[in-house]
Amino acid sequence: MTAFSPDSLVLNRKLPLWYQVSQSLRASILGRAPDASLRLPTEEQLAGHYGVSVLTMRQALKELEEEGLISRHRRRGTFIEPGARRSAPRRLLGSIDAIVAQQSGERTTVLGHGPAPVPGELAEHFPDLAEVVSYRRLRRDGETGEPTNWAENAVRPDVAERLDPADLERWPMTKVLRDVLGVRISRITDTVEARLADPETAALLEVPLLSPILHYTGVTYDEDGRVVDVARIRYRGDRFSFTVTVEAQ
Repeated sequence: MTAFSPDSLVLNRKLPLWYQVSQSLRASILGRAPDASLRLPTEEQLAGHYGVSVLTMRQALKELEEEGLISRHRRRGTFIEPGARRSAPRRLLGSIDAIVAQQSGERTTVLGHGPAPVPGELAEHFPDLAEVVSYRRLRRDGETGEPTNWAENAVRPDVAERLDPADLERWPMTKVLRDVLGVRISRITDTVEARLADPETAALLEVPLLSPILHYTGVTYDEDGRVVDVARIRYRGDRFSFTVTVEAQ
């Protein structure tokens, strides 16, 4: 492998393999260190890394090339585009790595964290708790510095006691839960709806009051069926759209 080393991936056989690989590699590219190599390993090396066929790997790379994240050159190899930025819309097929990829590559500031009463609208998710640990974060575009979204996460206290807030400035919450804390995530349910910016959201995202935003709610369950995290993210409406693709069985 070259100096650029993608994250590992546990494949879900119920989803298209090329899609899972493309989303995992996408997250690795957007979340790479500033001094990481721009040269990707060969198709054969990447296929071996992910445990898929070269044909599947080729399809995954084609997806990233069409998005403008990589460029492929005959005899020279495949390279990350230095100025590559995420594009909208986002395609979601139920992959946890797709969730991670959505949030990678942005500058994140932790606005605050600490114990808080369970919000009334989240009580159904935490019926056994009176308090959760709340984390508030603001994300900015990695190139322009423009605010793109801000997030509130309500995390179970027994999980939060092992969480280092500094990790949330480096990685998305989903990645921290799964890859740093070792939480075995069984599923994440996503809800996206249109709302109008309230005063706090308008100030943080630097948009006019009552301008349109996309309000995302993600509920993360562990293998025991417990809700470990509820994320509420407000996206600038002029920067994001979401596409859900249903694959035929």
